[in-house]
Amino acid sequence: MSVGLVALLDDIAALAKLAAASIDDIAGQAAKAGVKAAGVVIDDAAVTPRYVTDFSPARELPIIGRIALGSLRNKLLILLPAALALGILLPGAITPLLMIGGAYLCYEGAEKLYEVVFPHAAQAHEAMIEPVALDARTLEDQKIASAIKTDFILSAEIMAITLAALPADGWLKQAIILAVVAVGITAAVYGAVALIVKADDLGLALARLSPASALAAPLRVAGRATVVVMPYFLKALAAIGTAAMIWVGGGIILHGLDAYGLGGPTHMLHDAGAAAARAVPVAKPVVAWAVEAAGFGVAGLVIGLLAIPLTSRVLSPLWRRVKPLSRRMLSRGRA
Repeated sequence: MSVGLVALLDDIAALAKLAAASIDDIAGQAAKAGVKAAGVVIDDAAVTPRYVTDFSPARELPIIGRIALGSLRNKLLILLPAALALGILLPGAITPLLMIGGAYLCYEGAEKLYEVVFPHAAQAHEAMIEPVALDARTLEDQKIASAIKTDFILSAEIMAITLAALPADGWLKQAIILAVVAVGITAAVYGAVALIVKADDLGLALARLSPASALAAPLRVAGRATVVVMPYFLKALAAIGTAAMIWVGGGIILHGLDAYGLGGPTHMLHDAGAAAARAVPVAKPVVAWAVEAAGFGVAGLVIGLLAIPLTSRVLSPLWRRVKPLSRRMLSRGRA
């Protein structure tokens, strides 16, 4: 074997070791970044099931699949390149864009509460901002579009947290890690959502087991309990999802204000959480977090309630005027 070939094989082996080390490094950094975004991931998992609660069981998994594909498209095709580009070219724009997204989350969550407390007024508000669905297919499309829009905001927060947790090792490595986190989180979130919404079907199957073995009886009991509990669990999860949108949105906006030197509300909530933690003998971190989260939730609710009349009376009429102009401009450009 020639000396040149031996040297080439040594170089290949060194490159292979370097590639393996890089893969391990990427996997480790992706895992760490994913953990830092875990709070928003949990919110995402809690929000999504409420979009399938009004449909037949046969449509639940297809709807979840369409939302998951939309979420993956959001992360990989829009948010990943946008995050990298903004981080390189215009890093100062990331915070205000996240704050706009946080305001949208507050609006979505407050609108759901508004619908529960004032159903007639909420229907009038909905009629002012979008047409009423005429059939099940249109309703399904509207629900999916709304879920993907909400997921876009949560995904933007996940990608922003992930990018902020990464060292400045070059844009290519950051892009790979962001892609790994995007695929992994999407699979985890929507896999969990699919299991949650189909748990009642599993319970029904268990409840119908024939008494052919000693395990059949306890499995039937577990199945019947699952069937009874799951509707209440889904309603509770929908409520948690609504609260999560308000809480996350309020937190995004208050932290954004802090970044611009208006940190009074954030610091006040932090001090209140610390004072509450000192007042209790156990679970101090949990108490501090709960107080801060409650404060973010109150701020988010106020912002969301203010956004409801702003949307129906200002933004929606403005969009109705701008939309035909944009269509005419696009048609002229194509011509």
